[in-house]
Amino acid sequence: MIKVNEDNSNSVIRILKGSIIAMAVTIILLIIFAALLTYTNINENTMPTVIIIITALSILIGSQIATLKIKKNGIINGALVGLIYVAFLYILSGVITKNFSLNNYSIIMIATSLLVGGVGGIIGVNRK
Repeated sequence: MIKVNEDNSNSVIRILKGSIIAMAVTIILLIIFAALLTYTNINENTMPTVIIIITALSILIGSQIATLKIKKNGIINGALVGLIYVAFLYILSGVITKNFSLNNYSIIMIATSLLVGGVGGIIGVNRK
């Protein structure tokens, strides 16, 4: 019989919650950015940069929240939040878009997600 460690299952749940929170923050920030694009003179050429910033900020928040109570392996758990976040986005993009492919922008997004998730995890583990 396999015994499931309760700490590990709680960690998985916290990581999933952190990923969901990161996605919710992204949606809110993207709605705000869309309103700014619509009602101001902000150039649409800023979109890729702003999307990377929104993604990074969202993952930073989600990974901090996820690791706040885990209190160990912050870099790994935070990076997992970033990985789940970006994997969900790319799976969704693959389902919605028929011409989906990975390119340089995708690689930057994946690397940013993992890096910022790890940093957020470190911050979350060390917060009191």
